[in-house]
Amino acid sequence: MNLALEITAVIMNLIYLILLIKEKIACWIFGIAGSAVSVCLFYLVGLYSEAILYIYYIVIGIYGYALWSRKRETPLSVKSINFKKHLFWIVSGVFCAVILGFTFKKLTDAVNPFLDSFTTIFSFIASYLEANKIISSWVFWIIINLSTIVLYLKEGLILYTLLTIVYLIFSFIGFSQWNKKLRAMSLQNG
Repeated sequence: MNLALEITAVIMNLIYLILLIKEKIACWIFGIAGSAVSVCLFYLVGLYSEAILYIYYIVIGIYGYALWSRKRETPLSVKSINFKKHLFWIVSGVFCAVILGFTFKKLTDAVNPFLDSFTTIFSFIASYLEANKIISSWVFWIIINLSTIVLYLKEGLILYTLLTIVYLIFSFIGFSQWNKKLRAMSLQNG
């Protein structure tokens, strides 16, 4: 049963990622469906923070779909944020990850509660930045994906490890493609 859930989620999440990089609104539908399957899987294997993360992915998927489908004079475009905003996200993320890690360590039988909490909280942040087409979301994903590979390997989730390796590669591709768009817009406006 776990393997069937893992295969289904991996396929849906790969389709999501490919469509996200291409900035296709349909990415959010596959992201929502893949996340729903992932919630079940992570609950069954005891990665509770990951299960919470994938519940959040369902919510951010709905948010992303609504944001990207909104009628506007100019479509939502790739942008950057300043150092102060990055610092806010990083400090907030570390604080929340530590609290969540301690909570799961004390109150549950969660495996690897601190690494699981780190990847979960920073994935919340990266997903929000991604939905708003903030270029640095890809940098967050690179770091998160490296950490998640370690987490999944420790828990024997081989297909999710392989998926995360693919995510890592696509994070570099996504950063590169969105960066080209950001530079092109800067040249147009500048």
